[in-house]
Amino acid sequence: MTRHLTPIAIVFMAASLAAQQGSQPKPAPGRRPAAAPARSAETEVIVHEGTSMSVSVSPDGRTLATDMQGSIWTMPSAGGAMTRITDVFNDARQPMWSPDGRTIVFFAYRDGGYDIWAINPDGSNQRKLTWGPYDDREPIFSHDGTHLAFSSDRGNALGSDYNIWTLDLRSGELKQVTKNESEDFMPSWSPDDNEIVFATSRDNYESLWAMNVRSMGDRRVRSVKGARLDAPSWGPGGQIVYHVTAGNQTRYEIDGKPVTGSENVFAFRAAWASNSEYLYVSDGKIRRRTLAGLPMQTVDFTATMNVIHPEYTHRVRDFTSTTPRKTLGLVRPVISPDGTQIAFAAVGDIYVMPAGGGAPVNLTRDAALDTDPSWSLDGSSLVYSSDRDSPHLQLWVRDMKSGVSRKVTNITTQPQGASFSPDGKRIVFFNVDGMWRVAEMSILDLDSGRITRIHESLPQPGTPTWSPDGKRIALAGIAPMTVRFREGTNQIQTISAAGGDVKWYAPIPLLSIDSRGGSGPVWSPDGMKMAAIYEGVLSVWPVAPSGEPIGPPRRVTSESAHAPSWQGDSRHILYQSLDQLRIVDIESGETKTVPFNMTWTPAIPKTRVVVHAGKLLDMKSPTMRSNVDVIVTGNRITSVVPHAEANHLKAEVVDASNLTVMPGFTEFHSHLQKDYGAAQGRAWLAFGITTVRSPGNTPYEAVEDREANEAGVRPGPRVYGTGYLMEWNRVYYKMGIAISNVSQFEMELQRAKVLEHDLIKSYVRLPDLQQKRMVEFAHSIGVPVATHEIYPAALVGVDNTEHTGATSRRGYSPKQATLQTAYEDVVQLFGKSQRILCPMISGGGARELFDKDPALKSDPRFALYPQWIQRQVAAQPVNQFAGGGGDPRGGSGKMVLDIMKAGGLIVAGTDTPNAINLHGELMAYTMAGMPVFDALKAATVNPAKALGYDGGTIEPGKLADLIAIDGDPIANIANTYKVKKVVANGRAYDVAQLVAQKQ
Repeated sequence: MTRHLTPIAIVFMAASLAAQQGSQPKPAPGRRPAAAPARSAETEVIVHEGTSMSVSVSPDGRTLATDMQGSIWTMPSAGGAMTRITDVFNDARQPMWSPDGRTIVFFAYRDGGYDIWAINPDGSNQRKLTWGPYDDREPIFSHDGTHLAFSSDRGNALGSDYNIWTLDLRSGELKQVTKNESEDFMPSWSPDDNEIVFATSRDNYESLWAMNVRSMGDRRVRSVKGARLDAPSWGPGGQIVYHVTAGNQTRYEIDGKPVTGSENVFAFRAAWASNSEYLYVSDGKIRRRTLAGLPMQTVDFTATMNVIHPEYTHRVRDFTSTTPRKTLGLVRPVISPDGTQIAFAAVGDIYVMPAGGGAPVNLTRDAALDTDPSWSLDGSSLVYSSDRDSPHLQLWVRDMKSGVSRKVTNITTQPQGASFSPDGKRIVFFNVDGMWRVAEMSILDLDSGRITRIHESLPQPGTPTWSPDGKRIALAGIAPMTVRFREGTNQIQTISAAGGDVKWYAPIPLLSIDSRGGSGPVWSPDGMKMAAIYEGVLSVWPVAPSGEPIGPPRRVTSESAHAPSWQGDSRHILYQSLDQLRIVDIESGETKTVPFNMTWTPAIPKTRVVVHAGKLLDMKSPTMRSNVDVIVTGNRITSVVPHAEANHLKAEVVDASNLTVMPGFTEFHSHLQKDYGAAQGRAWLAFGITTVRSPGNTPYEAVEDREANEAGVRPGPRVYGTGYLMEWNRVYYKMGIAISNVSQFEMELQRAKVLEHDLIKSYVRLPDLQQKRMVEFAHSIGVPVATHEIYPAALVGVDNTEHTGATSRRGYSPKQATLQTAYEDVVQLFGKSQRILCPMISGGGARELFDKDPALKSDPRFALYPQWIQRQVAAQPVNQFAGGGGDPRGGSGKMVLDIMKAGGLIVAGTDTPNAINLHGELMAYTMAGMPVFDALKAATVNPAKALGYDGGTIEPGKLADLIAIDGDPIANIANTYKVKKVVANGRAYDVAQLVAQKQ
């Protein structure tokens, strides 16, 4: 595999980077900045423990520097109150003192990348020492004070590795020290400054290595078989103290001997106070030890941080009105080669409309999930994905003249993103075979029906596009910057149509194509150009027949753009701009709007349903009621009364007289994607889940899910969703977007507003200042913000945090230290702000369910899922089940319980597509010690409160989302998965019928 940079594009890249580092760009044209709501009152949080905190001591031994929750603080070395010397928006980490005590260096993420910064100990003169698109981390001074050593991913823009670098503070010269194809990090200087010791992946992280900075020779310093070594710190006397993680234990060692006790030692470099004394952090406390083995001393401290509980007017979804609504969820609109028609997917079906405007015509009109249309080059056929007459998605081809559609695949994976070859004889597609759109790249020969895999599974590849000669395939692929961190940039990946011969190109080195989900590239029919979305707008560049760029991209629009498709003349491109379809002439620059007026109507049932409950758990209290009728009119509960036969007159009766009726569950974190077809909606219902919050998707697919559900096209749960996971410069997931500047950020916020997303997601690499702006915007339009972060998220008003741990741009979590343990700072930041936490620790609970009920593996509901999920289920309970969290009786479970007791709001979600995991999540809470009723509230009452909808309890006026289960969930929470009947939005379903239903 080869990867190529395009030198001609460097000028474009430099201009882009200069724009980011210069004056603030103006908001997107025609859009005023949203007014921020009134600021909520701040509450002080005083803490005595820090999670994932490091410490450094001044040369005179009088002052300590720490990095509590992303700021640099100083305090007396004897203990006392910490003083913050940076503001809260730096994400500043791992401070180190200069030998003269006049400077503290650290790495920080203030403007969208990790750079080395310095500050005076009194908080003055904060300045940046390195800059650019690469990440620089973990700085440390040489003993003579002339150099810094640090780790960096500087290297090939299409993928490199972390190496140790030095910065000469006198000349500004940067020098690469290590060049091994491994991840080298956390450097520390020898006492004579001749060597640098560092942690590394060279021996599966089991060793420390050192590099001589003069001879450039390296050597293995220390190894511990079966353990991970981190954070070496070379002491003045020549000893190296280093961190060891082995099994469920963490410790420091010197020369192979443990020097710490049973405490949970954090994986940061120890700070030497003298030849024989060092400081470090364990169990959230600052510790002091000596080489002589004297008793450990604790340095007590207090730190004060402020939080708010956001107060604003929340937008409320209307689930009662039947007024027609504008269709916003258009998926993959594509223009016909002759420029006369536009095909797209919307509200569950495939439509075609005149390119000059006119009424869309529904081509499929079925109960299946139909999506991803694409034209043949002669315009005679459409290919699309559909689960019509199949358990899961297959490819279908429609003859546009006869109107006849035929299924052309019959495979166990999920084909999507199909495109015809130029001669119309083959179809390329990505073939989903794993979670969150991991997919093979495959080609179907239409005449023989043979499918050829041309690339093994890829991490969520983009939609493929053909070269005009049919010899190569191009797509957007993720080019990770390093192995150590998964994020990278979306670049052009080309593959031979015969398989193999993979080549990579970066049209603009270090600048990412916005997303692999809807941003191109698309190859022009004449083969001379490609188009893609960069920095929010449509760009075009010239290419060679191989797909290699031969010139820099140029912008052809100035407005938000998505889903480009070429007309056959290779001059006109159709694209989506917010809620409009637009066509641009790339030669003249003329742009026109395609008139579009399509609506859908909410399908509110007009029936009267009576649910006869043998037992009723209304979730207003844990007390069961017996022999009750729940009367539903339309989609709302109108009364809850003692059972009487008269109540059943002129009603559809749901006989749950031998079952327990309770509110339907909410899955608070699962990314809805088309991969699973219409069957996934039935699977959610069959497992008792009547509402799903989807905190990340491509922007228009997210809306289509919501509209198809409310229109009654696809049975399934109520949907709360959003579009892209908003990243900065780098990205990982296909459902993420790599935002490059403030102007593009404003475009994305406006798109979320226009498409009426229910929340906005701040993801791993969005800087804290941009997260603050996101909160201001989101709250001004009445929707919440979600994040992985904790602080300053709790100060600026981010509504909820996803995951107890999960991906962090730091490489470690600010919410959990080593051994998945959270300390007082994290617990109180959640508690005092009363923030929402969605833990996602279902793994251990799900394994418990399968262990206690071996027959669960054979549950017919799992047949609603693709085979790769069915294989996971079949491996239970031995297999590590998706969901994570470790043993909930340990760190993660204790964290959840502590936060709940402190005042945080716990909502149940799993970050998986398999509904059984929500029941595993609830089981995990109880295994951690949570009372059963509180665990049930986490999937009913609490998410209804968090989402602001009339649900979560069974009482008059509430939305009619109910489930009937076999058994008492209070007596045994495992009974929650034994769902027999469901009422979702007033419609009654029998689980056996949901499983057996054919489209």
